Parts: sequence; structure tokens; C-alpha cells
Amino acid sequence: MTDTEQIAMRGDFRLRIYRNGLLVEEQHDPNMIMNVAKDAMAKLIGGSGSGKTITKIGFGTSSTGPTPTDTGLTGSYSKNVAAATYPTTGQVSFGWTLGTSEANGKAIAELGLICSDGTLFARKVRGVINKDSDLSLEGTWTIIF
Repeated sequence: MTDTEQIAMRGDFRLRIYRNGLLVEEQHDPNMIMNVAKDAMAKLIGGSGSGKTITKIGFGTSSTGPTPTDTGLTGSYSKNVAAATYPTTGQVSFGWTLGTSEANGKAIAELGLICSDGTLFARKVRGVINKDSDLSLEGTWTIIF
């Protein structure tokens, strides 16, 4: 690799869907990192990163494909992610769950990682999950530098 080559930041999204406690679907895909994430990273490195740590996962209803300029989720339900882990050099991973008592009645079509100041860091669109009380979701979202 030469000095002028860049390695782009990217995401690794993993989802498991359970119905009545039984695994019914798994998904493993790359995801889009938003342009504002670049600003968040620059501010963190520069020491002005107040509010730029990822603390939440959001579940929204828009099925419009992601673009680098996205800034939010539609009709979002959000909750705290698990503590960050560091699976290998240059990676940070966030575990998350959506329990049987959460977001029931929502037609989930998009998910996003959200910074503590509300900045949308990453976004993933998928087929609709009609969330009912017999469904639970869990997964990990890894950011790779």
C-alpha cells in the first residue's frame, strides 16, 4: 500500500431475529457510514468530540435506501447499545438487543447507530420486520477503520 492509498471506514452489521425464542432469520451485511460520522471522528481525534460517542441504536420505518448525507431515522425508537468492545486492531463493536416488550407494532425497515448528541453515525436498510411481542432481535454492529 502506498502513502496515498486510503482504507475507507466501513461497518459490519449482524442481526438475528427470534420468534418465541427460536432463531428464524440471520443477516450479515456491510452498512453505510454517514458523512457526519467523518466529522464526529475528526472532532474526537481533535479533542472536541463532546457528544460524539456512539451510545444508541435506532429502529426506524423508512425503506428508502441509505445515502452518505442521511442525518436521521424515520419514526425512530431508540435504546442504549451494550458497552463497546474491541474485537481486533482498528475495530469497535456494539452489541444490541430489542426485546419482546419493545417497539411492538413498528414496521422496522431501517436501523442506525446514533451518537450521544443525536448524530446518525451509520444506517442500514432491510426488508420490513413487523415487530410484535413474539419477536426479539439481537445483533452486533462493528465499525472497522
